[in-house]
Amino acid sequence: MANIRSAEKQRRQAEKRKARNRATSTRLKTALKKAKSTIAAGKADVAVLSGTSSIIDKAAKKGVIKKNTADRYKSRLAKAAKRSSTASAK
Repeated sequence: MANIRSAEKQRRQAEKRKARNRATSTRLKTALKKAKSTIAAGKADVAVLSGTSSIIDKAAKKGVIKKNTADRYKSRLAKAAKRSSTASAK
């Protein structure tokens, strides 16, 4: 345990940040899983992809993931959706 007041405050702040980051991370993972399952089922629509992209962007903005990681996630989702839609159209 910290004995110095500033160290106590730092610990409290770290706990708050950890909770916020964990909530954002969980929201991101859930959205990705939902989008991937929707794409796998062949029901990928614009609303699901745009909603997931929004959540990915918010996670990147808050610093939970890096910008390039967010762009990679969105790119792979779009590519999978396009693949799924062309396969279901045939």
